[in-house]
Amino acid sequence: MSKSTRGLVTVFGGSGFVGKHAVRALVKDGWRVRVATRSPHTEGELRVIGSVGQIQLVQANLRFKASVERALDGADAVVNLVSVLYEAGRQTFNALNVEGVRNIAEAASERGISNIVHVSSIGADSDADAEYSQTKGEGEAALRALIPAADILRPSIIFGPEDNFFNKFAAMAQISPALPLLGGGETKFQPVYVADIADAIAVCLARGTSGLTYELGGPQTYSFKELMQFTLDATGRKRLLAPVPWPIAGLMGLAGEVSGHLPFVTPFLTRDQVQNLKVDNIVADGAKSFSDLGIVPEAMEAIVPAYLVRYKKYGQFAQS
Repeated sequence: MSKSTRGLVTVFGGSGFVGKHAVRALVKDGWRVRVATRSPHTEGELRVIGSVGQIQLVQANLRFKASVERALDGADAVVNLVSVLYEAGRQTFNALNVEGVRNIAEAASERGISNIVHVSSIGADSDADAEYSQTKGEGEAALRALIPAADILRPSIIFGPEDNFFNKFAAMAQISPALPLLGGGETKFQPVYVADIADAIAVCLARGTSGLTYELGGPQTYSFKELMQFTLDATGRKRLLAPVPWPIAGLMGLAGEVSGHLPFVTPFLTRDQVQNLKVDNIVADGAKSFSDLGIVPEAMEAIVPAYLVRYKKYGQFAQS
């Protein structure tokens, strides 16, 4: 299939961190892209990513099946990127990670759409202790029950200029004398570059999905402690790395949840996130990964320092 005849792909969550990179990759690969988002009137900048008319913005909320159905009318393929790291109001894990995915699967099945990429997460398992990972696993099962040909991508923590990991801790290091090592900082991660995830989505859709699951991690594995030290080194900060036992971390999570009920406050940590952090977030032995997609993932050392420079004492004028 030539790039000029890819067809129309609906991207749910196309206005988010991963979504904007995915839209760029799909436009580059020749797709017409319909970005389905809760507030299309605030995402006008997405239109200029592609050629005139190549990107369309539509209103959709995974909690309302009718809006999902409208977003899929006439589509040839689907990407789902919708996810939440913590619950807020009606945006619950079950509503989005399970029922929302089921709404997409049902609407796609009714329209005969089988070329679907669903971005989940490493650790997704209906038997997981953390509700986030549990509902991610349930969502995968709901999708596969209706669309067996859907491909599922499970990334480790995702980094990039707008990420909510390195930026969060770099900002914390600006004002705090210490960074917390939850559970002692021994949990393992395999940070993966957001543009590599976007490329993986494009490759899967171009091939035509075939019911495979890919676990996507960067070229190296790090402990949480190593990632905190890397963040400090990249920002030129010297801070104490303070081990926090799991019971204390749970109390921090509870405090984060309470603060999250305040207007305009994003919880720094929740008890469910603490539960998730107890499990290594790395690619499983034998899992299909980037190599099966012909992609060589970028290392965080080559990307992250450039966008963390703003957290240095004198920003871009800091002496190295």
